[in-house]
Amino acid sequence: MPPVKQSAAVRPEPTYQRKAAIAHGGALDHAGSVAVEPIADFDLDRTIFQTLEGRAARYVIRKRIAKDVRWFVEDATRVQAAYDRIAATRSLPEVSPELSRFLVTECDFDVEHADGSFLDHLYFCFEYSVLHYPERSPLVMLLHSILGTGTNTFAMEARKIPALRELMTPFEWTQTEAFPSVLRLLYAGELRRELRDNLHRADRLSEIRFRRVIDNAPIVMSGEDFWIALNYQLIHLVDFMPVANWSTHQNDTSYILFRDLFDLLERAKKLDARVRYSPPKTARRRVGEHLGVGGWLTTRIPVRLSEKMAGESVKRFSARIGHDVDYALAW
Repeated sequence: MPPVKQSAAVRPEPTYQRKAAIAHGGALDHAGSVAVEPIADFDLDRTIFQTLEGRAARYVIRKRIAKDVRWFVEDATRVQAAYDRIAATRSLPEVSPELSRFLVTECDFDVEHADGSFLDHLYFCFEYSVLHYPERSPLVMLLHSILGTGTNTFAMEARKIPALRELMTPFEWTQTEAFPSVLRLLYAGELRRELRDNLHRADRLSEIRFRRVIDNAPIVMSGEDFWIALNYQLIHLVDFMPVANWSTHQNDTSYILFRDLFDLLERAKKLDARVRYSPPKTARRRVGEHLGVGGWLTTRIPVRLSEKMAGESVKRFSARIGHDVDYALAW
C-alpha cells in the first residue's frame, strides 16, 4: 500500500521520543521505558537511504533504522504530561501563508520518506528550536533539508531557489542554504578535526568557505554564523539518537557525530542552544531491545571504522552530483 502523503502545512503529532526530547531539552536513553523489535519487512527504498549503494552498507543501515518502538503505558503517560507542560509555555509561531503555500505546491517531501513523512522530523526540529533555541529563528530548522539531505534526495529543484529566498530573512537563508553542506562536512570528519585543533582561538574564526550541495554554488559564511550553524546541527542530531540502550549503539554514526559535536561546542564555549546530554557512564546490559543476530553484528563494528565508513559514504554521495566537499577556514 503506498504511503499517505502529508501536507507540509499540517503539523504532525510528534512521537513519544520526540516529545521526551522537547520536554527534557535534550537527548535521553529510554531503556526500560520501551520495547524495541526489528521490522522484518522494512523497505529501505521508502527512506532517504533509497540512494545508498552497496549490499553491506544497505544491510547495516537497515538494521540500525528498521525498529518498531513500543512505549509502556505509564512511561508514555509520563512523557505526554511533561511535553504538555512545556508546550503550554510557548506557542509555535505561524509559518507565513506565502511560505506555507510554497512548501505545499513547490516541494515534494515524500522523496524523504521513512515510516512517517520526513515532515515529522522537520517539525520536531522546528518545535525544539522554538523552545530551546529561542534566540535564533526556528524557521531554519523547518527548512534545513529543503536543499538536500545527506543521501542526495531533494525536496525542490535548484531553479526554485530565488522564489524560496524571497520568503526568508537574510539570516534564515544563510543558515538554510548552508545546512546540507555543513552536515556533510561534519560527517566527512576533517572539519571537526581542524576545529578541535583550533579550539584555543574559536572566537577568532572569521569565515568558512564551502560549496552548496544542490548546485555546488560557493558559500562564504562568517565565523559567528558558522558557530550558530553548528548549534542547529546539534539540534538536528538529537532526533537521530538511538531510542534506548546507548551503550549498545556507540557505533551508530549519528550518535558518534552527536557526542563529538556536543563535546566540541562545549569545549569551544559555543553551545548556545539548550541541548542536554549525559553519556552512559559504563556499559550496561541491553534492556527491552531485541536485535536479532544481524542487528547484534552491526553493533560490533568498531567506532573508528563506522565513522570512517560514514565519511567515505558522504564523499561518494557528493561526488555523484558534482558537489565539492572541500572547505577553507580563515582565522
